[in-house]
Amino acid sequence: MQFGIARRGLAVALGLGLSLPGISARAEDLTGTLKKVKDTGAITIGYRDSSVPFSYLDGDQKPVGYAMEICLKIADAVKTHLKLDKMEVKLNPVTSATRIPLIANGTIDLECGSTTNNPDRQKQATFTNTHFLTATRYVSKKDKKLDKIDDLKGRTVVSTSGTTNIKQINEANTERKMGLTILPAKDHAEAFLMVETGRADAFVMDDVLLASLVAGSKTPDAYTISSEPLSKPEPYGIMLRKDDAQFKAVADAATKKLYESPEGKALYTKWFEQPIPPRNINLKLPMSEAMQKQLKSPSDSPDPAAY
Repeated sequence: MQFGIARRGLAVALGLGLSLPGISARAEDLTGTLKKVKDTGAITIGYRDSSVPFSYLDGDQKPVGYAMEICLKIADAVKTHLKLDKMEVKLNPVTSATRIPLIANGTIDLECGSTTNNPDRQKQATFTNTHFLTATRYVSKKDKKLDKIDDLKGRTVVSTSGTTNIKQINEANTERKMGLTILPAKDHAEAFLMVETGRADAFVMDDVLLASLVAGSKTPDAYTISSEPLSKPEPYGIMLRKDDAQFKAVADAATKKLYESPEGKALYTKWFEQPIPPRNINLKLPMSEAMQKQLKSPSDSPDPAAY
């Protein structure tokens, strides 16, 4: 009789949404990163020291940047989701060589930089919604009045050896019968110098990298970046551990909310269209149509054709 009364009491309590001692209020048991954060009271962000303007060190050697701000938004969402009064945000430096291993072994929980989300990396990690779309374009001096790919016909162009970009311009040269003279450079600095000194008419590379080189040059206003891309958009994303559905769901919800709000556009403007620390350079990189579309309908796809 007492057991029956107890069962009826429990049913009433649950129906009213009341909590009873020993009854878990959680809708699901925590796993993966969320469990780790709940247990330790800390989340660890991996940052790059020179990926301007995504994640880099300012004048006080503090990590700042577009991707860093997004990661901090995700951290806030995790704290709220777990209903934590306090949560420590730890910062751990990573490089292009260490970022994936440190995500995989649990040293860092979020990798905040300029990491391309592609099928190969999807085998080792996963990504939240794309925060930037780069594409292969070219930089030239404004007085040459070059803007479209076909404007380069018969010209001398340079790109960095061993990159996908030099492969793309070689393919375009053959397919479009452009008659280009294509020079390889040992690094990005040498390639830009060749445009600066007139040895090449244009430098073909990722647009965001070109914008950074122009902004840091002696005469930024003397250069222009082509409006027409040579490639489909390539997505950058915040990297997470693979097979961690609970954590990814929180990160996806947080980034979707950010990107679809006016704050998403404002964040882009802050880091890509205004002076940034510590040297107050301005990348002057307006948001592309593909990026505008991405902010309106966030996607985590690694497929360039999705954008």
